[in-house]
Parts: sequence; C-alpha cells; structure tokens
Amino acid sequence: MLGCKDYKFWFCTGSQDLYGDECLAHVAEHSQIIVNALNESGLLPYEVVWKPTLITNEVIRKTFNEANTDENCAGVIVWCHTFSPAKSWILGLKELRKPLLHFHTQFNREIPYDTIDMDFMNENQAAHGDREFGHIFTRLNKSRKVVMGYWQDKDTQERIGSWMRTAVGVIESSHVRVMRIADNMRNVAVTEGDKVEAQIKFGWEVDAYPVNEIAAVVQDVKSSDVEALVEEYYSKYQILLEGRDEAEFRKHVAVQAQIELGFEKFLEEQNYQAIVTHFGDLGSLQQLPGLAIQRLMEKGYGFGGEGDWKTAAMVRVMKIMTQGMKDAKGTSFMEDYTYNLVPGKEGILQAHMLEVCPTIADGPISIKCQPLSMGNREDPTRLVFTAKEGPAIATSLIDLGDRFRLIINNVDCKKTEKPMPKLPVATAFWTPQPDLRTGAEAWILAGGAHHTAFTYDLTAEQMGDWAAEMGIEAVYIDKDTNIRQFKNELMWNEAVFSK
Repeated sequence: MLGCKDYKFWFCTGSQDLYGDECLAHVAEHSQIIVNALNESGLLPYEVVWKPTLITNEVIRKTFNEANTDENCAGVIVWCHTFSPAKSWILGLKELRKPLLHFHTQFNREIPYDTIDMDFMNENQAAHGDREFGHIFTRLNKSRKVVMGYWQDKDTQERIGSWMRTAVGVIESSHVRVMRIADNMRNVAVTEGDKVEAQIKFGWEVDAYPVNEIAAVVQDVKSSDVEALVEEYYSKYQILLEGRDEAEFRKHVAVQAQIELGFEKFLEEQNYQAIVTHFGDLGSLQQLPGLAIQRLMEKGYGFGGEGDWKTAAMVRVMKIMTQGMKDAKGTSFMEDYTYNLVPGKEGILQAHMLEVCPTIADGPISIKCQPLSMGNREDPTRLVFTAKEGPAIATSLIDLGDRFRLIINNVDCKKTEKPMPKLPVATAFWTPQPDLRTGAEAWILAGGAHHTAFTYDLTAEQMGDWAAEMGIEAVYIDKDTNIRQFKNELMWNEAVFSK
C-alpha cells in the first residue's frame, strides 16, 4: 500500500509576560492538559505535540522556522490563552510555510461566577487574545483555518481532526509526482493544463514517458510472479467466464497481472504516486490497462484517463487525506456518462471504460473479459461492481488559463432501479445536490470536467480548505445552490482571482 509519513502537529500557545511567571506557568500547564486530551480523544488522525509558550518575536519566528524544516511537522495549531500582541507574530507568520489552524477556545468551560476576579480575567483572555491574533492574519492576507469550540467537546475535536487531513493533503501535494504515459487525448480541452503553473501552485511534478519504455518493464516481469498474482485474483474476486473458454480467459487475466506488476515496479523505481494512460497510445501493450489500474488505485495511486494528469494528482491527494480513516468507503477516479431523467428518479450514471477503484465497491467484485472498441487491442479484463450508497463529493480541478478552479459538488449515491447485465464496467449512480437540473447547470457554468476525483470520505469543507491553502478558487455546488446566485459568485470570483 502506498502511504505517507507519520505526521505530527505542533501545538503553540501565545501569551505575554505582562502578568508574571505564575500566570505563564498556568498557561503552559493548561496547554499541556489540552494537548493530552486531544491525543487521548481517539478522534485525531495524527499526534499533537506541545511546544513551549510563544511570547516574543524571536521565539515565535524560531519556532515557526523549525516547523518549516521539520519533515514530520504537517502544520501548527495556535491558541492565544492570554492576550498576545499580534505584532510579535508578524515575521513568524510571514515566514511560516506550513498550514495553520487557529484554535479559538479557552481552558475553562464556564465563568466561575462566585470567584472570578481580575487575575482570572487577565489569565483567561482568549476571547480577545484570539481576536488580536486573527486580525493580523487578515491584515497579512494569509490563509488559515479557524476552529472555535471547547477543547473537550467531541465536535470540536472532530473538526480539528478533519483539518489535520486537509493539512496533510497540502503537505503531501508537494510530493506528488505523476507519470504520464503518452499525451493528452487529441483535441480534448478540459484535460489539458499548465503543468508549470501546477508545479508552482501545488508542487506537482508531471512527467511524460513513451509508452514502450514502461511496456518494456512489463515485458520483463517474471512469469512466476504473474501466475502468483493471477492466483490472488482468482481467490479474491468472482470469475465471470460468460461463455468464454476458461484457459483463454485466464490468459487475458494474466496480461493485466503482468501490467500491474510492471507498472508498479516502474512507479516505485521512478518514485511516482500517480499514473495517466491513454487508450490511443498503447504501444506494445497487449491490453488497455484496466484491472491493473484499478488495483493500483486500490493501493493508493492516483489515476486519470486520456492524459488527465490533474485528476490523477487530485485522486492521489484525496487518497492521502483519507489514509488510515476508520470505516472509509472509498475514493476513485470517475467519469460522468449518461443521465436518468425520469421524474423523481433523476441521476447520473458514473463509470469509465475500465478504471474505477474497487475501494468504492458495495458487494461482490467480479472479473470480466469483454471487447473494448477503444484502444485497438485484445479484450481487456476489468473489475466489475456497483458503488456504495450514501453522501459523497465529486471534485473537478480545471485550468481557466489565468488560474485554477476547484469545483466541489455534494452528491447522493444511490442504487440503480434495475441491474445492468450487459454493461461490463464498474458503476456508480448519483444525484448531484441540490437536484440534477441545478447541479448539472451549475457544473457546466463553472466549467467542470467530465472526469472527477470522487470520494465518500472527505467533505466539501475539507476540499475547500485545501484549495484555500493552495491559493486557488473553490466553488461549491450543494443543497444551497441556486443558479442566479451561483452566476454572481462566478463573476465575483473572476474579479478576485484573475491575474
């Protein structure tokens, strides 16, 4: 399984020396109690590490630059227990390159009505200390996440945990390398884009390789390794011969096993975490990679079809963000295919030629071998299944020439009314929020692609926070969307984000 580092988050408390050493001792003690509670909650995916109280410009700057250079630090959480003069934070914040969560809380839940005095008031000043801190962020025009809530509350802890996944997605984005086999599908616009600007904005490295360079690695895979993987397939999935000769079927399956092993070896040796293929340029490959790509996605690799490196990178980023998530329902490359327009039963049938990740499957997963009109190669084998029901999001990262835009659509995944026995591909069926008509119109108005990075396990808020950290535009299509307001939002964004 392709993973990422065991990241940690630094907890930095802001204060000042105006109220004496006893107050500062309480500040440190309270901060450590909060850190321990967060770590013991079981609701945070990563460990929080307490750092000594930040008071002076020098200490703040030193701490944040240490965070920058610590490869295991994915972000910092800042809370101003007392008043913390914001000018002391300016240089540190300007130099900080890691995501920051501004945690607006206080140590005590309730005002101690019978005993409260000015010493207590001076010590517990987050209500205005955090406003001072928040002001300087706005003045500096720096991105941050603000979470307000009591530190012992479950929903507050869950919000911090949710942001941690976004922060890791931001950090890991700069480590995403996409191996692009061949080029973009001819004359297709939406899958194109500025790779240099993408590396500037997101840190992505996108490299093209001749298909036969990787095909040579596939060809060199040992037959014994291929056979072992075929046996794994046969033990794990249902085999649907559907009248085909069993020996011939197994040979077709073996081709995908060989492709999986060859592709994975190439990706590992060259240090790539996402891959893009194109049915129009298969070189000496015997089949369009289908089952092989599905298995690689299941292992954590990003994928995009027909040259779509943006979606491949986004799938990888989203798989990183969901890593280790309990009861995860899955993340995949997806494509809009065809509508159901029956009133009350509206939705979009999602699929691709072959390449849908089995992490989203509900029920049995089968191997089929069917002809494919694209690619001009032998019949490829693929995993076939239907997707889970439930809420999810579909995202599309597009290049508008002068900027990137991330479109985020809340969708409701459902089962189709009837089985589709003649459709030999994995499918999902969903209705976009707020409804098919509004959702589809808004998506088209925003310039969304037909390819998406799809997940059950992340929220629109998380992806919007990721976009904000990257400094790009995000638009949301959800239960509150109406077309008139949406058009205005796009116009306002044009004024804000255009170069």
